[in-house]
Amino acid sequence: MERKENGLIGGNSHPNPPFPDGDEGSVLSSNFFLDHVGEVLLTHTADGLSWKLVDSLHYEDDKFSCLGLKFVSDNKSEVNFADVYAVDFIDWGLVHGSVLASAEGSILDHSSEMYRFTVHFVHKAKTQSSLWTPSVYTFGHKNLEICKTWVNQINAYLNVEAKRPKSLLVFIHPRSGKGQGCRIWEAVAPLFSQAKVKTKVIVTERAGHARDILASITNRDLSLYDGVVAVGGDGFFNEILNGILLSRHKASYPPAPADSMHPAESEWKVSIHNVERTILEPSDYNQDDCPLLTGSEHVGPQSPNCEQDPEFPFPNEMFRFGIIPAGSTDAIVICTTGARDPVTSALHIILGKRVHLDIAQVVRWKETQSSNEEPCVRYAASFAGYGFYGDVITESEKYRWMGPKRYDYAGTKVFLQHRSYEAEVNYLEVESETESSSLETGPQDSNTTVWCLPKKPDRASCLANCVVCNSKSDDTMVGPPSLAPNLKGLKWSRSKGRFLSVGAAVISCRNEKAPDGLVADAHLSDGFLHLILIKDCPHPFYLWHLIQLARRGGDPLDFKFVEHHKTPAFTFKSFGKEGVWNVDGELFLAHQLSAQVFRGLVSLFATGPLE
Repeated sequence: MERKENGLIGGNSHPNPPFPDGDEGSVLSSNFFLDHVGEVLLTHTADGLSWKLVDSLHYEDDKFSCLGLKFVSDNKSEVNFADVYAVDFIDWGLVHGSVLASAEGSILDHSSEMYRFTVHFVHKAKTQSSLWTPSVYTFGHKNLEICKTWVNQINAYLNVEAKRPKSLLVFIHPRSGKGQGCRIWEAVAPLFSQAKVKTKVIVTERAGHARDILASITNRDLSLYDGVVAVGGDGFFNEILNGILLSRHKASYPPAPADSMHPAESEWKVSIHNVERTILEPSDYNQDDCPLLTGSEHVGPQSPNCEQDPEFPFPNEMFRFGIIPAGSTDAIVICTTGARDPVTSALHIILGKRVHLDIAQVVRWKETQSSNEEPCVRYAASFAGYGFYGDVITESEKYRWMGPKRYDYAGTKVFLQHRSYEAEVNYLEVESETESSSLETGPQDSNTTVWCLPKKPDRASCLANCVVCNSKSDDTMVGPPSLAPNLKGLKWSRSKGRFLSVGAAVISCRNEKAPDGLVADAHLSDGFLHLILIKDCPHPFYLWHLIQLARRGGDPLDFKFVEHHKTPAFTFKSFGKEGVWNVDGELFLAHQLSAQVFRGLVSLFATGPLE
């Protein structure tokens, strides 16, 4: 092989960018010394960097021996630009040679000083591909100009990656989870500096601080950032999500059946003890009957003619949300990256990954049975739950000094109390319902029927490049201000009676205590809420349901006392004096509410789980 004096061989031999005319066939090659490997032929192509060993000790079948053991030499390797987050020139210094066995069995380690540059990239383990770690290659050359040329060329390529953020607004919850918010940010901040991503960091001082800042910041100022990052848990992310959406997302109120809901409705005087199900007439939902919301905490009607600020339209395709986990459960991070790891999440953000996420809009019409107020709006990214879920979050507030363990203690206490609540739930049917529900089983034969034998489910989990999430459908809504055109003809169904819990999952809600989540086959962006109704049942049966929830491969939904419905919208009314909801880990008092889902309303710095 012919070697030129300046170290460049083949392709381009000048310091110009390798693809000046967008020609992907053009390449640049140079001989470099790769730290701890040896001399390599480094090639720059449109997709990344690749290299082959030039001078190494080769034996038959590319094997060499060391202390009597046989090894296979790594003759060729590569790194894609999609995985590279930084390239730095680090001046003159030592480059180590390969530690190999010579023919006589001695160990060789040739080292010398030269100019060097480093390539920082993301390493994905073969056995745990969702867990990302930062790695580095160090290349050396005697020629300063060649080193700097390669650094400039690679950086020029990375800088044109429009999807990668250049500036981020970061909010840190200092007391989130175990109070590690600031420490976790300090651990990952060097990665952002290394990738030349500017960050404006705000450490919150009180509950609602981040929401108030985001609600008051002008759209012009917000447009200076490529996204907003939450260093905290699901509840803190919910605060940031609402800070953006409540003041910017224009949306109609959720639909409701004609004979139900909303403040003008007269008080119900019905006492129902056994769960029954009613099929109502097709929805007559009319956009004109649902005024647009401006999004303050207590929201009244607004004229449909209001205009969004053209400087920051929302939904905004380029503006993304990021989460660096520092909470108690971090279900959203686990569902969107596959790992509860701050470094993995930071690398997703730096590389500008993108996944769309459904968002639920929850509207409270009455806080208590006798209240009369303007509707209050909340947005949720993972879950909204009543009954058991609301009781646990209420009870856990008494034991904040315990840290994350307070949820275990509160959950056990609430489970032992085994409280059920009388309520009515209306939901839109989007597919034929199965008849396995206990609605077909009256209380007189509940003792003779085996309610609680779960079957092995056939489930398709949501993974990266999900076909379901990437498909386009006219049946669900993708961010426009009204659901009306997509819900015509759908029927309302009604369930009322005593419930241990009522839950609506936007995503699977996987976490360390529920490895498959509440709904294993829920997707990040399919346009559906998963409505889970747990009817009153004997204590041991409910325990079995919770055990299935905590097992990998279990099916907590396949019980006779559990209803599971996929729906774009539902309404709720308590027959008690008040109702406590858990909305993404935050308390939300609501005696009467309605909810709808917006398909892919926001974008996250994530890929979806890789495994």
